[in-house]
Amino acid sequence: MSAGWVAGAVRAKALVGRYPGAGAAREIARAPTLDDALRRLATTPYARYARTATGLPQAQRAVAATVLWHLRVLAGWLPPGGARLLVPLAAGFEIANVVARLPAPEGRRAKAPEPYRLGALETAWRSLERAGTPAELRAALTASPWGDPGGDTPWALLTGMRMAAARRTAVAVPSARRWARGRALLLAARELFVHHRSLPEPVRRDAARLLGPRAPAAASYQEFREHLPSAAGWVLADVEEPGELWRAEVRWWLTMQSDGAAMLREGRYGPRAVVGAVAVLSVDAWRVRAALESAARGGRPGEAFDALV
Repeated sequence: MSAGWVAGAVRAKALVGRYPGAGAAREIARAPTLDDALRRLATTPYARYARTATGLPQAQRAVAATVLWHLRVLAGWLPPGGARLLVPLAAGFEIANVVARLPAPEGRRAKAPEPYRLGALETAWRSLERAGTPAELRAALTASPWGDPGGDTPWALLTGMRMAAARRTAVAVPSARRWARGRALLLAARELFVHHRSLPEPVRRDAARLLGPRAPAAASYQEFREHLPSAAGWVLADVEEPGELWRAEVRWWLTMQSDGAAMLREGRYGPRAVVGAVAVLSVDAWRVRAALESAARGGRPGEAFDALV
């Protein structure tokens, strides 16, 4: 194992040790106001960006920006070429940048936030940022590792990017393949059986690569479940109806948490430890963002948050 991977793994474990964890997230969730929650957040690593937040969207974005910053720092500790391991794992930030550029329903659109600064974790943001129309955005995606999303409507662009992120993760990060399949399953199930939308052809192909050819072509939710490979079907265990997919998403997050923690406990200093740290940091951020929403609603955690914590 190279010194660069050892240094990166040590840094990754140190970052995880500083994050608040489930107990602190529950405290934040029970805060009676968002201001109280932000004061608690100021004692965590999220304070770097959250100290100037004045509302829930800004606070949640500050949590995400903190994780991205630490991923960029971590990438700098890896040996030459090591940052490529983190690029697909950080794809959600590039997707969020694209979301901010797209028109909201019925043309309503608040002022777009500043794009996340991706640095070495960028896939194709500089090209996407220059796109002036949805058609140009689709063309830029098609010419990049993202691939053709299959359409230039906001829905097609984002669905294509989200499924492509799962495909890219499964290919480039073997130790994260289980999570990538789970994410692809959740995306396909929601689109097909909650929103009742057919998948664009490139999205269907990516889904078939991760879930097998029969599940994405299923005519019903039950048929979808029956045709899933065992490597992905665990996500929908005991989730009998599409309306219960939120439980499947909680299971996916909890699985990523436990898998990531297990990778860190292995005691090895290499790519698996780094990937495990990214998983644990991502789950912590997701949990804290949910906790902030709970505080903004008066400190009454909902069922989904209780299930996660």
